[in-house]
Amino acid sequence: MRVLVLGGTGEGRALATRLAREPGLEVTTSLAGRVADPRRPPGDVRSGGFGGVDGLAAYLTHRRVEAVVDATHPFASRMTGNAVAACGRLGVPLLVLRRPGWVAAEGDDWWRVPDAVSAASAVTRLAPEGTTVLLTLGRGGVAAFAGDDARHYVIRSVDPPDGALPPRRTLLAARGPFTPDAERAVFREHAVAVLVTKDSGGDATAAKLITARDAGLAVVMIDRPPLPEGARVTRSVAGAVAWVLGRSTGPSASDSPERDIARP
Repeated sequence: MRVLVLGGTGEGRALATRLAREPGLEVTTSLAGRVADPRRPPGDVRSGGFGGVDGLAAYLTHRRVEAVVDATHPFASRMTGNAVAACGRLGVPLLVLRRPGWVAAEGDDWWRVPDAVSAASAVTRLAPEGTTVLLTLGRGGVAAFAGDDARHYVIRSVDPPDGALPPRRTLLAARGPFTPDAERAVFREHAVAVLVTKDSGGDATAAKLITARDAGLAVVMIDRPPLPEGARVTRSVAGAVAWVLGRSTGPSASDSPERDIARP
């Protein structure tokens, strides 16, 4: 059975690694190509976009893909929407693999906002002029802060961010996972007053939230975009493996009884 994993996350790599050991499966992982030096999973890997819904549908047809797992980043909403549309058009089974989001704990001072523009507005209320704000938004979203010349921004991402940048800035090229000790050092060195991040979830980058909590700092948390209506979702790699292996035994497995697979 031919399986396409839309990757780019640790969960996507773990899934491809697990499926590559299974006899009877041909697994290809697709990476968006936005990261200059991505961590490549085992098996076949393709890089670059598909060209929208039509391009993805053409690829699925040409490669005779029989199941798709969308293990892209929780904020890759366009790719997820394209996958839902293309698979729906062709009748190809699709599962969305999404790790759980972060949940505030006692002592956290989180300010949840829907997007980067709202996050920039929140920063003007939470961070006094002259203080430093740590942005951990990846390559996208930083342009929303470009008009603020009253604060210093430390911008951390794997690759240089897209678009306009704040005039007072420091760029940090770094890739997780990040340890608590390393995060404390970053916060101290740059005298961080407010943290701005996306609700990516997972353990690899959660240490910054613990550091902010211990320091009593506000966190501006950008909420995830909603999943397309009717998408079948699992929160775990194990659930995705079970779903794929179930598909290989017959079409009835598309309604897998796995407890962590559901439709929102």
